[in-house]
Amino acid sequence: VQLQASGGGLVQPGGSLRLSCSISGSGFSFDDYVIGWFRQAPGQEREVSSCISSSDRSTYYTDSVKGRFTISSDHAKNTVYLQMNNLRPDDTAVYFCAAKLTRYGSKWYCPRAHSFGMQYWGKGTQVTVSS
Repeated sequence: VQLQASGGGLVQPGGSLRLSCSISGSGFSFDDYVIGWFRQAPGQEREVSSCISSSDRSTYYTDSVKGRFTISSDHAKNTVYLQMNNLRPDDTAVYFCAAKLTRYGSKWYCPRAHSFGMQYWGKGTQVTVSS
């Protein structure tokens, strides 16, 4: 399974960006995977931002992005999106998308992703929020 993130850039505080994660690979099915967006700010550990799972139609958001970020998936395009609104300077980070083959849904798995890990990672895309 290969993942490719895109859509990062420079945006002013309060602005919006939409990230895309294109997924490819033989045998990939959204029903079998949790897909997550993670981010890593300079000097900090990588942290989970948002996750989605089709098996139970669930989404997960870390507290700092709730109400501002929306994760969604387009199965026909094998793409997961992260719509980021009302961006703040502390959202500045490299954003990665990742996938985990699991029977668990996003609400169970993603808070534990740091411990249990994700199987497949794409290269990151830089998001910079600055005036």
